[in-house]
Amino acid sequence: MAFKVTAFFMHKNQLQGNPPRVTVIGAGIAGMTAAIELASKGISVDVYEKNDSPGGRGRLFRQDGFNFDMGPSWYWMPEVFENFFNKHGEKLDHYFKLIRLDPSYRIFFANDIIDSPADVKGVYEIFEKIEPGSSQFLRAFLAQSKIKYEAGMNDFVRRPALSIFEFAEWRLMKNLFKLDLFKSIERLIDHNIRDERLRAWLKFPVLFLGAKPSQTPALYSLMNYADFELGTWYPEGGMWKLFDAFYQLALKRGVRFHFNEEVLSINVNDSLATSLKTKNGNNEFDYLIGAADYHHIDTVLLPEGFQQYSDIYWSKRKLAPSALIFYLGIKGRLKDLLHHNLFFDEEFEQHAVDIYDKKVWPAKPLFYVSVTSRSDDSVAPEGHENVFILIPLATGIADDDTQREELLNMVLKRIENKTGCRLAEDIVFRRDYCLRDFVNDYHSFQGNAYGLSNTLDQTAILKPSVKHNKIRNLYFAGQLTHPGPGLPPSLISGETAANLVLKKILRGSH
Repeated sequence: MAFKVTAFFMHKNQLQGNPPRVTVIGAGIAGMTAAIELASKGISVDVYEKNDSPGGRGRLFRQDGFNFDMGPSWYWMPEVFENFFNKHGEKLDHYFKLIRLDPSYRIFFANDIIDSPADVKGVYEIFEKIEPGSSQFLRAFLAQSKIKYEAGMNDFVRRPALSIFEFAEWRLMKNLFKLDLFKSIERLIDHNIRDERLRAWLKFPVLFLGAKPSQTPALYSLMNYADFELGTWYPEGGMWKLFDAFYQLALKRGVRFHFNEEVLSINVNDSLATSLKTKNGNNEFDYLIGAADYHHIDTVLLPEGFQQYSDIYWSKRKLAPSALIFYLGIKGRLKDLLHHNLFFDEEFEQHAVDIYDKKVWPAKPLFYVSVTSRSDDSVAPEGHENVFILIPLATGIADDDTQREELLNMVLKRIENKTGCRLAEDIVFRRDYCLRDFVNDYHSFQGNAYGLSNTLDQTAILKPSVKHNKIRNLYFAGQLTHPGPGLPPSLISGETAANLVLKKILRGSH
């Protein structure tokens, strides 16, 4: 290892006058992570972004005194972000103050409300009260979840997943048996817990992974460890503060950003990507990282004949859901809603069937409500709340304004029934966001919001590859490749792509 590091810096010194040029497509968290990794090693990095600001799906918009995070709203696995900044000689708390939420979130069931305590001891107490004996299972479940989290996040997901042989070494093989890759999380939970509320509570985190619990490997109980043990956090000022921190660090490292400059095509010569075309002309590079929508880059931007995957391949991918999102400015204060609220007052199974099997607009959807102004006065005018409502939807269905309106009216009525909050009468600002908006803004494949489902047949080497197999200097990062959807996995994918490029540079060839 010492030899490799020395060799790299010798190579770096030789190229100081003419450092390798890397271009990144997309300024989301994966793209900015890759850019920071490379620029920190003295590489010349340009990032091209279709939209007018950094953050990708985590962009911010301001309107009438309200600040709305457009996408991710859950801050989990804080050490992943902290470790990345520490590695680059920075402290994340220099960029924003991080607050642990307590309760972490509120769940509205048909006839009950459960607040999830920040202290896991409180969670045990609730389990035991609802179902005597269940806390004993939960303790064992979380102990195993910790093992999965440490093995999964520190090893399994950090491999580039280019070959099955990456996972054949003894250290990882030992852990594979502990990871429960071949058992569903639903089977694990339902076999040990009888109460439907407790079952739903344990299954809810895998909704971030975009598949039914019956199709999600029990490996992902690591999400329960992240929930109950590591906690739910909030960056004061909004989730966009996290994305802005990445942006500011990238600027410090010399990364050049080109906003409002969509990539129109990629030029390829002799199995090498040589330049990309934007409205401002052709821009040359030595290496390319595609951190925008993988499907769009592969099937639209590359010349004919260089597609890595066929239309048939893409048509068979199992996608995580899309979403119908409402950004609402509300006059008055909402006392019965917390920062995070989950409405499980209808049957999960029926909503899952509508999303994954029938692929129709849901008749009785579950949904999520975020009210960040409950924790942060800076995101809404005085005496107002900013409300974010998200309803998971099937991908690839026709976006319909009438359906949007009907679902909004339905969920507002259900919120009123559960809390007494009559939001419909107090809306002073409204913006909708749905499938066609994901496509228009991000070229999102079939309008998906979260990437590919993390099912067993779409795990690790079975995901779209981080490295293009026809173009020697093209790599990918983001939610459609390994390790998958979510902010921490997307960050890791950016690190992985950057490290593969650095290895190529170290060898002095494409």
